[in-house]
Amino acid sequence: MWVCLNCHDFNDASKEKCGKCEMPRQQKEKHKGKFEHKNANLFNRKTMYTRGNAKGWQKAIQSGNERQSVVRRVEATSPNPTVQPEYQRKSAVGRLESTSSFPIIQPGYERKSAVGRLEARSSAPIIQPGIEQKTVAQRLQELSLAGISQSGPTPKVSSKMEPGTQTSQPTHGPKAVSNKLTSVPLPPSKKQHEPDYLIVAALDFGTAYSGYAFSMRSNFKTNPLKIHANQAWNAGGRQLLSLKTPTTLLLNADKQFKAFGYEAENTYADLAIEDEHSDYFLFRRFKMNLHNKKKIGNDLIIEDITGKPMAALFVFTLSIEALVKHLMALLEREGTGVQMKEIRWVLTVPAIWTDSAKQFMRKGAVQAGIPENNLYIALEPEAASIFCQYLPIEHLHGADFKMAEAGTQYMVVDLGGGTADITVHEKVSNEHLKELSSATGNNCGGTSVDERFLQMFVDIFGRPVMNSLKEEDPSAYLDLFHEFETVKRVIGPDKDKKVNIGIPYVSINKCCLTLLDQDIDSVLSASKYANEIYIKGAKMRIDPQIIKDIFNPTIRSIVTLMKDIFDREQSSEVNQILLVGGFSECSLVQDAIKRAFPDKRIINPDEAGLAVLKGACLFGHKPDYITSRVMRFTYGTGISLPFDAKIHDKAHLVKEEDGEEFCDGLFDVIVRKNDTVDIGTAIEHNFTVDCNDEEPWELSLYASTNEKPMYVDEKGCTLLGSMKISFSKASDTERELRVAFLFGNTELGVTATDILTGETVSSTFNLN
Repeated sequence: MWVCLNCHDFNDASKEKCGKCEMPRQQKEKHKGKFEHKNANLFNRKTMYTRGNAKGWQKAIQSGNERQSVVRRVEATSPNPTVQPEYQRKSAVGRLESTSSFPIIQPGYERKSAVGRLEARSSAPIIQPGIEQKTVAQRLQELSLAGISQSGPTPKVSSKMEPGTQTSQPTHGPKAVSNKLTSVPLPPSKKQHEPDYLIVAALDFGTAYSGYAFSMRSNFKTNPLKIHANQAWNAGGRQLLSLKTPTTLLLNADKQFKAFGYEAENTYADLAIEDEHSDYFLFRRFKMNLHNKKKIGNDLIIEDITGKPMAALFVFTLSIEALVKHLMALLEREGTGVQMKEIRWVLTVPAIWTDSAKQFMRKGAVQAGIPENNLYIALEPEAASIFCQYLPIEHLHGADFKMAEAGTQYMVVDLGGGTADITVHEKVSNEHLKELSSATGNNCGGTSVDERFLQMFVDIFGRPVMNSLKEEDPSAYLDLFHEFETVKRVIGPDKDKKVNIGIPYVSINKCCLTLLDQDIDSVLSASKYANEIYIKGAKMRIDPQIIKDIFNPTIRSIVTLMKDIFDREQSSEVNQILLVGGFSECSLVQDAIKRAFPDKRIINPDEAGLAVLKGACLFGHKPDYITSRVMRFTYGTGISLPFDAKIHDKAHLVKEEDGEEFCDGLFDVIVRKNDTVDIGTAIEHNFTVDCNDEEPWELSLYASTNEKPMYVDEKGCTLLGSMKISFSKASDTERELRVAFLFGNTELGVTATDILTGETVSSTFNLN
């Protein structure tokens, strides 16, 4: 069976055309192997062997002539640093203002199309006007407590740069345990030249719940915490208003959008009552597919709650589009007059996600209508950390003035619905943070507790009964998890009385009678929980230890992850822990972390569940708030070098027709795992390529979990993606190409430049 990428219909494997739209079968392009492409970079020894002749290589491997990285070669050959003293790079707005003969916005003038009308027509602003609260940093300055110092800028070194070209000067802290990379900069990106924006809109696409928030550009300068979060999500049959809505998508029988969020759950429940739901598709909690799947591409398939398959990109696109349309409708009702192109969009993703997963989310967002050059990807724990930097002291329970001091280090523990995302930050100035330790985490978020809660019902009533409940009365099935969601937030370590959970008694009893020929009470009495659980009316009363045992495996996993980071050299002096994310509001989780780390200060900010969402808005206004990040993987390309029996494995030996021996598939490192890389850092490699035909040259990029990988096919190494480079015209001679790999940002970037002409070569980078 294969899925049509045009209409998303499923077809028999024997058919070469789609039965619905008659489009030919689309095949996912297979990456070129050893001898499949004469221009493939991995195995073309003539084009990829860039280290000289055989004699030169023999000299290079001798003692004292160790191979240098590209960065070190650049440093060794560059006579002068590119960055001039006292130079400060201007922001996109600053450049616009400096080059414009007339200022875009006159002094004292307020654009009422976006700001004035929203404030004038807003009947209940989320943040009431009043006395302005001061941030921790502002209080520090006023009280003249331990002054916030700034360390000097670290210049970057460049090779073959145009005269007058300068790079940015990020601020670094006084201490860096990890290896520090300096390298050549990329030219200004398109985003630096994007048009003036009026609003930052953040989309928090979560595993269990999703939402959005937005803030005005003008407000960020005067009151950065004036962030508007939607409060109009109707929480199902309870008629409550929620700041987030379930990440649930409903499609009709024709695979067209029907509803999203609470509306999707309610509509599906109504269809089930009329027995009209069998042809519909209901997807919920599908985000974790991007964490669990090793290979993520356009052909990724996911299943709805009844097992019906669908193209994952189609599902993600429609879900993001639903959030975008909901936000745009709100802005229109408020009379802002803001257009899509005037919004800077921010989409949040876990920091532990792979580059492929981030690229997948970007594709979905762009297909949902977000202009690609206006889209930023924010890492969830970073967004939460930025948000807490702006919070007043009284909103950071457990913190003191040290939170804002330069040099202060703290761990960020983002506990969401699907994942636990953990990293370590250091304050380097009033306006900047840097990452000290690479992000780590796992699928030990709140939904892992839900899975064990469901397993308890399976142990009592059996899988057939619970499947029948899900299919015949999906509303009751979903309400069961909504009830447990409330319990997760209120149960504490000191709870010693029975826990009450509302259950769909009639529906479960009906399923028991139909499938087991016993009523619900008889089935419960015969289970292993007969002494700990009983039912009274529509309430299930559960022994508190049973509930705590459901939480324990997840809590142990979180604590273990935190201990692993504290054991790292980079995190050895960290003594503050910042708990954020919806799951962090659980008292059991907070208590366990306090007991596991009694010598650490635990910080619980207000609105911990909205810290990522609101922090993403702040990140959108200031994308360079994080000045440097620590690499989670070793990145590199595959090359061929003269074979040396003392070094190389015979399994990678390849002989040419002329008898010359080469070692294929060597991992040529671009940047190593645990290296500290400044944002916007670009590392250049030069390649000599054949360009005597119209077929594009292909460059493959690999990622390894090992710090010092040897081969591209060893354990822990995966093909990250490929870059196809097309030349404007063919040439009879080989051409030298400079490829710049951009690291340090939230997303990986690659550009290629023809050294002969100086032109940027047409290229696309497709992640595997």
